[in-house]
Amino acid sequence: MTLSREQSIIEAILFLESNPVSIQHIVRVSGLSRDVIREVLNLLQEHFKAVEHGLSLLEVNDGWVLSPKEELWDSLKEYYGKKNDEKLSRAAMETLSIIAYSQPLTKAEIENIRGVSSDGMIRLLTKRNLIKEVGKKDVPGKPIQYGTSKDFLKMFKLKSIADLPKLDEVEQRRFELNG
Repeated sequence: MTLSREQSIIEAILFLESNPVSIQHIVRVSGLSRDVIREVLNLLQEHFKAVEHGLSLLEVNDGWVLSPKEELWDSLKEYYGKKNDEKLSRAAMETLSIIAYSQPLTKAEIENIRGVSSDGMIRLLTKRNLIKEVGKKDVPGKPIQYGTSKDFLKMFKLKSIADLPKLDEVEQRRFELNG
């Protein structure tokens, strides 16, 4: 069985979508079965591994996305990196790390871990769609809880939050709430 037509359709869908695309979405758009789509996604991943291709097919948060190969990013980031946003500051990365490893968290909990006000960092990370409101804590005042977004997973090329690098014991204690 040759899957060249199916492969072309799925490759075009992935090219046209800028965000990760679920298998269910590909089923709706293409009319192909889940099994055929899974087989084609595996073929495309292998296809893009070849050295002559500048793209890779990544699975991000139960979705699939075409992305430049990591080894090419240094050559491309000067132009394309600025298109999305400038680098995150050390304070923004610290806040994002705390949220990623300890989510869901309220602003007060983030500030408790950081030891400083985090209003600006939370606004910045929300504006850049790296974090989002994920609910309200069941305590008086019902403060907003924050967690990471799909864009966070895409930015760091993670399938899920479980793929974050593991922390050693000292680092783990740093991300725990005091009190």
